[in-house]
Amino acid sequence: MIKKHTCYAISTCFAALLLFVSCKSQEDNLVKIDSVNVIYTESSEDFPNPERGFYRYSETHSSNYEVLLAEELKGYRSPSSVESANYKVSSTLVFRYYVLDNLVNSAMSASFLSNIKKDFEAARTAGVKLIPRFVYTVTSKAGNCPEGFICPPYGDANKATILSHIGQLKPVLQENADVIACVQLGFIGTWGEQYYSDFFGDASNNGNQGGKLLDNNWRDRTEVIKAFLDAVPSDRMIQLRYPQIKQRYLYGVNAPITSPALTESNAFNNSDIARLGYHNDCFMASVNDLGTYIDYGNSSTPSNSDGVVLNTLKDYSKADSKFVVVGGETCSDDYSPANNCEPAGKVQAELAALHYSFINAHYNNAVNNDWQDGGCMDNIKRNLGYRFVLKSASLPDNAVKGTTMNISLNLKNVGYASPYNKRSAKLILRNTQSGEVKSFDLATDVRKWYSGEITVTEGIQIPAGFPAGDYELLLNLPDAYASIGKRPEFSIRLANANVWEAATGYNKLNHTVKIN
Repeated sequence: MIKKHTCYAISTCFAALLLFVSCKSQEDNLVKIDSVNVIYTESSEDFPNPERGFYRYSETHSSNYEVLLAEELKGYRSPSSVESANYKVSSTLVFRYYVLDNLVNSAMSASFLSNIKKDFEAARTAGVKLIPRFVYTVTSKAGNCPEGFICPPYGDANKATILSHIGQLKPVLQENADVIACVQLGFIGTWGEQYYSDFFGDASNNGNQGGKLLDNNWRDRTEVIKAFLDAVPSDRMIQLRYPQIKQRYLYGVNAPITSPALTESNAFNNSDIARLGYHNDCFMASVNDLGTYIDYGNSSTPSNSDGVVLNTLKDYSKADSKFVVVGGETCSDDYSPANNCEPAGKVQAELAALHYSFINAHYNNAVNNDWQDGGCMDNIKRNLGYRFVLKSASLPDNAVKGTTMNISLNLKNVGYASPYNKRSAKLILRNTQSGEVKSFDLATDVRKWYSGEITVTEGIQIPAGFPAGDYELLLNLPDAYASIGKRPEFSIRLANANVWEAATGYNKLNHTVKIN
């Protein structure tokens, strides 16, 4: 007969043995997760990237339409000469002037709208995007008037015509959002610059309003902006000519120039305040950029262009522009040397402070050529918009199915701005044997990769059924639209050596992970 305490001892020993075997078995199955720090080399190469850089200019008239040609647009992606310029540029953006010269009093025809669609299709085929502006006149008529070089009547259309045309354009714009970088307001005034207008108030010396705009002028302009915001795809921004237009649209005809700028808390959410950016068509042409930073008053207040107004509106633009699209062109070299390269000028500092994403490659080349001669053109070509440099990454050597794989990327945006349109960020795992690709969406918002240092730390959930094997790690920053999301021309390239895959649009992280 076995005594109770002897039986208890045997049971205890047996249980301990089972526990030891179980623990030993689990220990044998555990995989130690090691991470390595990968260092990357910055590249100084100038290369095309979506929705940024020097844009190519194009113009067509409703009276004599010439459609864009895909082959020509595709050629812009490679370094190309510019007329009257001493430099070459690679472009992913094409500005498109639609001059509605014979539509001031009539509707848009079906053939005209069809031709616009052909332009968008050409851009899609070529791997570029358009910046459309619809205007009624681009002609300055000299005469016997106070300003002399341009006199009324200017030739723009009335509000009813504009609103009707916007309604006609809506389906075309909505259908082609994928290849629209942004849209400029246009419509009002000569060149669509909201200034010399027959119907929306004339703030020039030619007008009889004392150099200001009246309450009804602001209300009419607001009505056009509101209609255009509805017509343009909700995930695309509209550029306005000068900052006070945005203030008066958002806060009313009495809005002060101290009205608050956009902040990150209400940016990138498709609201009106988040969708209104700027095109400055006289960048650094005078102390106030030829009227860009002026208070145009209203029915009860005069216009004002003193230094306080200039600094207030410039500061507003600097803050607001961090979160919206900014571009434009130079228009005069009379402000030299201020618009020259540093140290004599301050062009690069201004482009950075105002978060410029693009500028005209064609005009004004008296200014642009100075940048080439002064030695800062290469920097400007590289840094317009975003330019992401991958500095280092903490990446795992191995991972276990059914668990979270952690990664950390350290980048720097050395460009003047962050991307203004939403796009995906994906971690790609590509099997080294089969080439099979697995894609994981990252939570980071690339639009918030502002100028300066950026850290992206994320956990990737590896499915339990994920095939075991060795996988290359890659970063993909494709366009958000499925129609072009797999086109490498529309994916962001990092400014690093030995990283870019032109065939896929992926950026190699130069590391392999083993999935167990």
